[in-house]
Amino acid sequence: MIDHAALAGLFAQVDTTAVADCGAEVRAVAGAVRLRSASVRICAPAFTVRTRSDIFAVARAVEAAPPGSVVVVDGGGAETALAGELFARAALSRGLAGLVVDGAVRDVAYLRSCPLPVYSRHVTPKAGTARHLGELAVPITCGGVTVSPGDTVLADDEGMIVIDPGDAERLLRAARDVKATEARAVRVLEGGGTLSDCMNIAEHQAALAAGTPSGLRFLVP
Repeated sequence: MIDHAALAGLFAQVDTTAVADCGAEVRAVAGAVRLRSASVRICAPAFTVRTRSDIFAVARAVEAAPPGSVVVVDGGGAETALAGELFARAALSRGLAGLVVDGAVRDVAYLRSCPLPVYSRHVTPKAGTARHLGELAVPITCGGVTVSPGDTVLADDEGMIVIDPGDAERLLRAARDVKATEARAVRVLEGGGTLSDCMNIAEHQAALAAGTPSGLRFLVP
């Protein structure tokens, strides 16, 4: 069983860039899915929704998603509002961790001060219909990546990523090591050092020029 509280504690020590550096399996949500609210950080399991220009599936998800989960909506990227102030307030009341819509939201005058993290691809005043059930808890696409029910969603000022929950603890612990190494490099640079003092620039350049396999790596202890 995934300990989401423990994952949140690990994520508080790192950022999405460090996590993304730790594995090719990390899925980066397109930057077009942007923050609309006052709160940015998410570390939560996904409760997925698929709908097309209809809000009812999102309303169902806000009511059905377990507290602590983030509702992730595949709206096909359409410029139709699938959520707004009322859904955000309801999600807050239910203790949800966020609302991510690959589509549009509205009521941004409220969302700008909303403590619930809300992301969307578009903003528009025109809402969708409420005539279709849509689909809940199915694999979807959001921001160009696949999101399955229960996947771990991480978001911060750098962007949003999605990872398999079984990989989450390993990647977050590895990201903590990345941040520690980067902190040592920062100290070198702040002391007047160069990139070559921190990384194997010359060695990597020579290897690439010779057609030899190589990797750019840190030299700081």
